[in-house]
Amino acid sequence: MQAILSIRVQEKDIDYLGHMNYTRYIHYFEMGISDWYRKADAPISESRGNHLGTVVVHFDINYIKEARLGETLKVMTIPVQLGTKSFSFKQTIFNEKEELITECTKKFVMFDTSIRKGIPVIEEIAKHFSEEKHS
Repeated sequence: MQAILSIRVQEKDIDYLGHMNYTRYIHYFEMGISDWYRKADAPISESRGNHLGTVVVHFDINYIKEARLGETLKVMTIPVQLGTKSFSFKQTIFNEKEELITECTKKFVMFDTSIRKGIPVIEEIAKHFSEEKHS
């Protein structure tokens, strides 16, 4: 399942060079992951009455083009790899001209906050990946 989130670049996102600060791309990617979980109906927070969460264990980002104040960006989140306790996403950000400006991959481990350990990926997340499992 792919999720697309539109976000408008705000003044708080801009640094002294006049473009979006590199940390804001990371924030936008996090918003994209949250949007994917919501659309997948994945119960990953204690606010939903459980002890499930995810932990980032690897994050790789590539900055390609700058984003500027007022632009509307599209954050695309796509599940790409499923393991027993881990899973990975590829995320991309496109500008209004449909140009790729930033991309990243993230690997997560499914986490039980009550025992503070990794657990098998829950079905609500796993079902959105391909049938073939990867380690």
